[in-house]
Amino acid sequence: MDRKHNKEITSFAKELRKNMTDEEKHLWYDFLRSYPVRFSRQKILGKYIADFYCAKANLVIELDGSEHYTEEGRENDKIRTDYLNNFGITVMRITNLELNQNFPGVCAYIDNYVKNAMKEKNKPPRDAKHLL
Repeated sequence: MDRKHNKEITSFAKELRKNMTDEEKHLWYDFLRSYPVRFSRQKILGKYIADFYCAKANLVIELDGSEHYTEEGRENDKIRTDYLNNFGITVMRITNLELNQNFPGVCAYIDNYVKNAMKEKNKPPRDAKHLL
């Protein structure tokens, strides 16, 4: 997967960065921007632009507004999620409502996921036990 230089959508990603939704701004400025593990915003991943991406945890966070709850929106989300999953990337979907009503809980959920993903990533392979 080409994670950079998709010239067809690079300018769109830059525009999305400049015009984040209120919920994206809230999550970015009040949590992810200063999170100890680096997150990128409006990250190009192949043919898609992820709201937020953490390479170390192989995690995409998508904030979902009302357009995601139509039949077409759900189908597009499934296609996108399957595409990213094929590259070992987990997609975490958080509704705007959930973010607005339970911001501390959302932050704790993300933090817990990232910490667990980092632990798993740093575990030696099972067949390498004899090397320890």
